[in-house]
Amino acid sequence: MNKLPIAKRSQIIQLLVEGTSLRATSQIADVSINTVTKLLVDVGAACQQFHDDTVINVTSQRVQCDEIWSFVYAKAKNVEEATAAPEGAGDVWTWTGLDADAKLIISWYVGNRDAESALDFMQDVKSRVANRIQLTTDGHKPHLKAVDTAFDGEVYFAQLVKIYGSPEGTGNEKWYSSAEFTGTKKVIIEGRPDEKHISTSFVERQNLTMRMHMRRFTRFTNGFSKKIESHCHAIALHFVYYNFCKVHKTLRVTPAMEAKLADRPMSIQQLVELTD
Repeated sequence: MNKLPIAKRSQIIQLLVEGTSLRATSQIADVSINTVTKLLVDVGAACQQFHDDTVINVTSQRVQCDEIWSFVYAKAKNVEEATAAPEGAGDVWTWTGLDADAKLIISWYVGNRDAESALDFMQDVKSRVANRIQLTTDGHKPHLKAVDTAFDGEVYFAQLVKIYGSPEGTGNEKWYSSAEFTGTKKVIIEGRPDEKHISTSFVERQNLTMRMHMRRFTRFTNGFSKKIESHCHAIALHFVYYNFCKVHKTLRVTPAMEAKLADRPMSIQQLVELTD
């Protein structure tokens, strides 16, 4: 089987991690869309394995967690009417845990927004940190049981509960407007967390980074994921690129370098070579 030159594969991955859609990538790189999809699968799987092997024993002080919504094939309300919807179609939530100091994505999990997914995610977070951390989540209730079970008291845990009012405007203006933010409430759940650092600001900013760097996360897009497997591969690629390749503007190094997991930025070619 013919194999694309490393330069061509690097070009394709560079386009994908910068938020270019699969079809646009195939046109710019002058390859078939099936080639782009196959490369995404290969590199995404390699990135998942690389993350599992590398992001371990992380010394962290403050970790922020959040969930971001997306969908596969069709939104949950439309799945029953969709033609030949694959397994995994519908709403999908990506849970993320970010080191507030190194800006490192310690863990992510793709699943539902239920108690089972919350537990799986928190257990993965716990398995990757080497010390007791201060953990902040939003007010989502499944976090309470998940953190208690996963950390068994070995955590300083607080929730930042956001308070919203009804969106302003009428008709289309109201439909496209987000709810009015009216304030927050800090709730200490366990231990003695530093109230100055009870925040989810950094992980919520990471949600914007995800939407900018992954076409399938863009709102009101036709570039959404068609298969759950492709969705997971794209996320794995994004986070390894974010942790190990992308130099953070305020840190002036990559998050992995700041967390002492790497001593230099990884190039796109090195990222592609993970498949070898």
